[in-house]
Amino acid sequence: VCTLAVCVAVIFVVSLSTGDQPLPPTLVFTTLYSPGEADFAVHLIVAEIRLPSALMALLVGAALAVAGLIAQAVMRNPLAEPGLLGINSGAALAALVVLVHLKWTAPEIVSGAAFAGALLLTAIVYVLSWKNGLSSMRIILIGIGLNALAGAATSFVSAFGDITSVQNAQVWLAGSLYNAGWPEVRLLFAWLIPVFTVTALCVRQLDLMLFDDTTARGLGARTQAVKGMLVLLCALISGAAVAAAGLIVFVGLIAPHISRRLVGYRHGRTLPVTILVGALLVSCADLLGRTVIAPAQLPAGLMTILIGAPFFGFLLWERRNVRG
Repeated sequence: VCTLAVCVAVIFVVSLSTGDQPLPPTLVFTTLYSPGEADFAVHLIVAEIRLPSALMALLVGAALAVAGLIAQAVMRNPLAEPGLLGINSGAALAALVVLVHLKWTAPEIVSGAAFAGALLLTAIVYVLSWKNGLSSMRIILIGIGLNALAGAATSFVSAFGDITSVQNAQVWLAGSLYNAGWPEVRLLFAWLIPVFTVTALCVRQLDLMLFDDTTARGLGARTQAVKGMLVLLCALISGAAVAAAGLIVFVGLIAPHISRRLVGYRHGRTLPVTILVGALLVSCADLLGRTVIAPAQLPAGLMTILIGAPFFGFLLWERRNVRG
């Protein structure tokens, strides 16, 4: 945990120092701790532009990682991630309708619509999956089907929308942290504190979800109520992250696997490590996106795809070998 925390801190400082105007770390520290002594232009770059973006990357990465940890426990599938609950596709469809057809571009309206869309599609997946209780396989199959349906609707909205509006929407869909500001950071931070606290109080329930329903009930878990609560937590956490930064995929898949390899399957140990790994992944993705082809910038969501796709292939290959 300490090593990961140090890595996160180092990447955080590098993010504040790197950009169109490179700044030495000493100047960054001076600006943060003694803003009165810093040049106005340097203070503007560090405190008003780079710092909110760097903090947003940490918060979004932590949120997506925790949501992925919950999703894999509820579905009992190591290849599961929050998108299977319809969170990503619901948020994308709602945001696209607002941006392209209603032409509302205010960040708070787009974020609110994305959050509402994520919760709505998650609720539909939950309702359709219910048949004398929740089945992990039903959640996955219905989630895949509704994701495909929402994806088709998203393509339909894009095809008949204004080209400029669609291009603007694609920036959001790619998972961009460029326009993160202090209001968005404060709102996401305030939202994540209570839901992370509830998640930390549910680590025993998460451990019990690793067993089959019969065993979990024998150990005292009210499996259906616990599954419903955990699905709601996953939707609230991941939906807020998607609403704040757009679609940043694969973090919810990768981070739990890395944390389990480091500290095992006990969620009391895995949860804090997962938070740090998720924060590190998105921070690195954001930093790479800003430096690989500088001065042009690539969205963090694109970079997580480039990182996550090979990792997903590795997981499939590894599981094939284990079964074989």
